[in-house]
Amino acid sequence: MERVRFGIIGCGLMGKEFASAAARWCHLSARIAKPEIVAICDQNEEAMAWFEEHVDTIVFKTKDYKELLARDDVDAVYCALPHNLHGVVYSDIINAGKHLLGEKPFGIDKTDNEKILDALKAHPEVVVRCASEFPYYPACQELIRWIKEGRFGKIMEVHTGINHSSDMDLDKPINWKRMIKINGEYGCMGDLGIHTQHVPFRMGWKPKRVYASLSNIATERYDRTGKKVPCETWDNATLTCEMKADNGDEFPVYFEMKRMKPGATNEWYIQVDGLKCSAKFSTTDPNAFYYTESWGKEQGWCRVGVGYKSMIPTITASIFEFGFTDAILQMWAAFMMEIEGKTPEFGCFTPQESALSHKLLTAALRSHKEKCAVEIEA
Repeated sequence: MERVRFGIIGCGLMGKEFASAAARWCHLSARIAKPEIVAICDQNEEAMAWFEEHVDTIVFKTKDYKELLARDDVDAVYCALPHNLHGVVYSDIINAGKHLLGEKPFGIDKTDNEKILDALKAHPEVVVRCASEFPYYPACQELIRWIKEGRFGKIMEVHTGINHSSDMDLDKPINWKRMIKINGEYGCMGDLGIHTQHVPFRMGWKPKRVYASLSNIATERYDRTGKKVPCETWDNATLTCEMKADNGDEFPVYFEMKRMKPGATNEWYIQVDGLKCSAKFSTTDPNAFYYTESWGKEQGWCRVGVGYKSMIPTITASIFEFGFTDAILQMWAAFMMEIEGKTPEFGCFTPQESALSHKLLTAALRSHKEKCAVEIEA
């Protein structure tokens, strides 16, 4: 089996998840090129020390990402850095001829995103994608198949969102995601938006108009010294979008992105309501696929335990349950398939979809500021 040699730029939480997924590659029963982590880069020695202890394929470490990009033994890069670094670093990775899986929002703003896409135009041989793992849950994949098969009939509306509750703790110290100069003006939308957009955009639903309701609830937080400082970014966002499908149908999609949602640990969900039937999935009940059945004039929700029926086959029997680390593995397997020139049933979030995301979020900022619905740039 072929191997693709990876460098990691940003050895934080999600870098570790990648390392874990690479170590579990034998879990996949499909023959897919294996990622091999050979180089790491971070400003934090402790972060790199974890990788040196747990990943025995590493041959190079550095604090300067350009040194990593200069190496001939690095074919591809996973990059997880704060939003303000995306435009420069992602472009440098692409210009170095390396495949890239980057993190959202793929640029701190629309201008940054355009720089990344310009670099990609100059290097069409490079495979570039954005991380988004939640749609790879088997029950969500079932919902996606129902959309593709037209089983909902005329779609009436769609609800999708991702919610956290850790910021309900007002004593939680401020971090860079609450600072506009590092996180960007999108606030929670930049960090969470692509997760909610992956399925709708991939289904060919394009946003035409948006009305945004944004909330900065915790306006101050303590810094590491115990001093209260401004908390500048949006905590919660709800976007009401008029969407148009490829077949010409129009319907509303409600995007919910909240860091302050009581009771939500890390809830990702999608619900599609149609005239023939409806269906929904949520990570709060990760093994379940819900759909409606009609009883005359009434409808009832039915629950099916989907089990471990992953998009890309694994050694796990279908009677067992699927979790977040399994979704990470599926996403990485899909990305590796795309590097090999194969087409997975459901691929990773594309740079072109990230451009649409930035158009939507830029319009959402204007909508909230002007208190009106805003047309999405074509």
